[in-house]
Parts: sequence; C-alpha cells; structure tokens
Amino acid sequence: MKERAAAEIRSAIVRGDLEPGTAIKDVELAQKLGLSRTPVREALATLTDEGLVETKPHAYTRVTALEAEPVRDALVVVQTMHALAAGLAVPLMTDDDIAAMRAANKAFKKALDANDAVAALAADDEFHAVSVHRCDNFAITATIDRFTPLVRRAEHSRFSSPHARHSVTQHQQIIEACERRDDKQAALLVDENWNTLREEL
Repeated sequence: MKERAAAEIRSAIVRGDLEPGTAIKDVELAQKLGLSRTPVREALATLTDEGLVETKPHAYTRVTALEAEPVRDALVVVQTMHALAAGLAVPLMTDDDIAAMRAANKAFKKALDANDAVAALAADDEFHAVSVHRCDNFAITATIDRFTPLVRRAEHSRFSSPHARHSVTQHQQIIEACERRDDKQAALLVDENWNTLREEL
C-alpha cells in the first residue's frame, strides 16, 4: 500500500497536478486514494527522502519548489549512472535487448507525436531500462532509483516541448552503437542524450 500511495502521489507531483508549494494533508490524500493514513504517511516519508516533498513537524507538509540547483545535482548523478550502465551492458546485450530498445523508441516517438508527456516519459524509461537491467549492477540501479524522482518534473516539462523530438534520433544512434557492440560510443551517446535535459535547466 505504501508503494502504491508513493507511486500515485509521485505521479501527481511530476504531472503538475500537485504544484510546487502545494500543502499536502495526509487525511485528504488517504481519502482520495482509498487508503488508511498509515501507508500515506509512509509514502510521504519516502517522497521526502526523494526530495519531492518537504515537511516541518507540526507546521507543514508540502510539495517542494522546483529549484534548478538540486535538480542539476541529481541529474549529473543519474546521467553518469545511465552512461556507465550502457557501457557495461553493451557487450552483454542480446537481440531481444536491441528489439526492446527499438520498440521503446517507437513508443516514445508515438507519445511525443500525440503530445502525451506521461507516455513519453514511460517509454523513455523503458528505453534506458534495457541497459540498466542488462548491466546487472545493483549499485547503479539503486543510485538511479534514489535520484531519478528529483529530475522527473524537469523530464516531464521537456517531453511536453518540441525540443524532445531530438531524443528520438539520439535513441536511434544509441541503438546503432549497441548493435555494433561499441560500448564506448554507446556510453558517450547516452551521456549526450541526458545532457540535453541538463542544458535546459
């Protein structure tokens, strides 16, 4: 229940349904989600650790402001981990992995064409998850999971703009590098792909 609550609240923050500075009341959220207060409180503690919610005891619980510096700090870590994952994964990739990346990029383009930022974000996750899964490094996965939530709102904003179309081409270049088993080039291209988000902050 805690994971479900965290996922739904996180999604609402990323989409902008819960805007920066919005006060959060666990009773109201629990009623809206059809849950008891305990998993909602636990979810809010998780989101506080992720940097999406801030709490002052006996004063407030609210959505954090979307400040560029903390997002940049988190993004450079996420970016580095994804590039490292790609470099480690390429020599181990299967034809199914390549096919999964192609399918994810196709879904990504379709979502962008439909101006569906939520679907685009999900498809982009699927694309990059192939390398993260294949490299099979728990520390990389844990680090990405820890810091990705803080950059989600920036990603959602990017995928709502026309500039995101360039990522489709970048993804295709990454796929081609993976097919050639060029791990260094794949890592470089993944780094460049994530860097486009940093340039917009």
